[in-house]
Amino acid sequence: MFKRILVGFDGSKGAEAALMKAIELAKIWGAELNLMTVFRHHSLLEASFSMVRPTEPENMDDVMRAHATSVAEHAKSVAQNAGLSNIRAFVKPGHPSRSLVAFAKDHQVDLIVLGRRGLGSVEGYLLGSVSHKVTGLSDCPVLVV
Repeated sequence: MFKRILVGFDGSKGAEAALMKAIELAKIWGAELNLMTVFRHHSLLEASFSMVRPTEPENMDDVMRAHATSVAEHAKSVAQNAGLSNIRAFVKPGHPSRSLVAFAKDHQVDLIVLGRRGLGSVEGYLLGSVSHKVTGLSDCPVLVV
């Protein structure tokens, strides 16, 4: 039924549950499993407001990308250990809901699987969760675990 499944993965308990459900579905349908971790872009202006002044300043985007990459690699290893081989992991900067929906559209994803609650901030409580936004914006089915 589904050929390409996309999992939004941020390392939270909800994302772990979504990953396990997506692995189960990918095994049933022989689907390709796409994992996506999205990190927030930090501008130089935001960095200049930081109270922390390291002796060797780092580019915040590089730090965030490195963390997101380790989170995505963890998800990929979980899927591989579960017996899947058709797995691709992606790390993207941007807004999670928009990035997931755009990726799904660009890569002809048949199903998006997300955790009900992730590592979102207070903004998520005030403006709506990523899962809520993706269900409203996506053209393909969304499974919220």
